[in-house]
Amino acid sequence: MTETAPHLRATADAYDALAALYTDFARDALDGLPLDRSVIAAFAELARTTGSGSGSVSVAELGCGPGHVTDHLRRLGLDAFGIDLSPALIALAREEYPGLRFDVGSMDALDLADGVLDGVLSWYSVIHAPPGHVPSYLAEFRRVLTAGGALLLAFFESEGGPVAAFDHKVTTAYRWPVDDLAALAGEAGFVEVGRMLREPCEGERFRRGHLLMRAR
Repeated sequence: MTETAPHLRATADAYDALAALYTDFARDALDGLPLDRSVIAAFAELARTTGSGSGSVSVAELGCGPGHVTDHLRRLGLDAFGIDLSPALIALAREEYPGLRFDVGSMDALDLADGVLDGVLSWYSVIHAPPGHVPSYLAEFRRVLTAGGALLLAFFESEGGPVAAFDHKVTTAYRWPVDDLAALAGEAGFVEVGRMLREPCEGERFRRGHLLMRAR
């Protein structure tokens, strides 16, 4: 990892410290969430319509954690790989899913060429970025996507309030107004396809937001 900004190091260290516990928590997290699985399926369909014509659809999960969502993308038929700041989580992902590629890296400085991806999935990963840094993340997502490529952002929605920090169980995270995040993505070169908001399930505190977008 070449990026050593304090918030990145703090996030990596926090997830490293809880990597085994977090992996156990996250492993079956999608099983009882039909709406979440549906929006991921819609993202997969959108990425397929981008296609480079090579027969495979290349997508990256940025902030992949222990790799369970990356594996879900693979099972949807995508050529999926994952990138995460936490070396400990990447090691566990490689152990759990040996047939998949996982790399340590920062979402705002990806070791990828321009326009090489058909899709980018950010599943509750930009939530840890200080709000002022989020535009640089979105710009990097746009850089690595081909024209028309799919982007899915999942985040904690602020339910009528402004952007606000909250006490995430691992490290500081932020809740976003869906319109504000959509506007930032528009400025970074994305067009909204659709959005899904769902109310908290049992054991959850906040409304969940999902933005599905295409790269202009």
